[in-house]
Amino acid sequence: MLDSTPGTQFRLFDAPEREPSQLVGFAGNRIDRQAESRDEQSIRRALADPAARVMLMREGRLHIKLIGTAFDPYLTLDEARALDARMEDAVLLGQAGSGPVLAAPAGRATDALPDTMKAIEYRSIYVQGLIDPEGLGAMAQGASLLAWHATHRFCSRCGHNTESRIGGYKRVCLNCNAQHFPRTDPVAIMLTVTRDKCLLGRSPHFAPGMYSALAGFIEPGETIEAAVRRETFEEAGIRLGRVVYHASQPWPFPHTLMIGCFGEALNEDIHADFNELEDCRWFARGEVRDMLARTHPQDLAVPPPGAIATHLIRYWTENS
Repeated sequence: MLDSTPGTQFRLFDAPEREPSQLVGFAGNRIDRQAESRDEQSIRRALADPAARVMLMREGRLHIKLIGTAFDPYLTLDEARALDARMEDAVLLGQAGSGPVLAAPAGRATDALPDTMKAIEYRSIYVQGLIDPEGLGAMAQGASLLAWHATHRFCSRCGHNTESRIGGYKRVCLNCNAQHFPRTDPVAIMLTVTRDKCLLGRSPHFAPGMYSALAGFIEPGETIEAAVRRETFEEAGIRLGRVVYHASQPWPFPHTLMIGCFGEALNEDIHADFNELEDCRWFARGEVRDMLARTHPQDLAVPPPGAIATHLIRYWTENS
């Protein structure tokens, strides 16, 4: 993190060329978004390209082709239309090396797919590593955009219908002409640490034995650091001193940006909010190593390897 205190060293050129955010799940998207060239003809041009590929989505699932034992997340336009894709609601993700890439809502129910197709939950695709990092990143982009469109069909100013424009990156009210743009919800996720321990919590919906970093939404008018301090105190009763940013992760559930930080604990007595957490406690570094290696004697573990929480935990464990 860059230190803006007068007289401190400017650290940009000391930073690694590949920042930690490139190593997390959903961050492998290599599509050229061509944001500056989007216009009202973007979708039409993409659909006229025979090389166009489509990611087909419905109800939190991606429709994937089975090719032997491999999974292909992309369909041709003909394949997508044969599955009743709602191409009128497609969004343009951008240009890949092989041609334009779109995401579209599936028209056919997931239980009516041919044997060569599977509808698999986004989270399962991510956890099981069913598609490559580039495809996973494209899926996150498409899923987030389609989720936003599905919940913003009416104008928040006057209540009338809105219409998708410029390839899916804007909606315009047909009554009052108000413009609405895709939203990304910022969430602070933080690993609170001392010199030799880190604080991990467990939510009731976690898999058995899983512990993770604490997290919470950043509120309007709040800095990232202030949100980290507030959420840690509200959930665990731990006050933080220094807070530093480490990495971020796009998170398509439904359209979130996880902002990962480390926080310096100023006290160690936990007063957990059990409305939010099932458990919250300190873990010594050796115990965390066992959790990362999945060799903990009580079968305790951390989230999957691509999760930003696990990147925070691993970085602290290996670099403290």
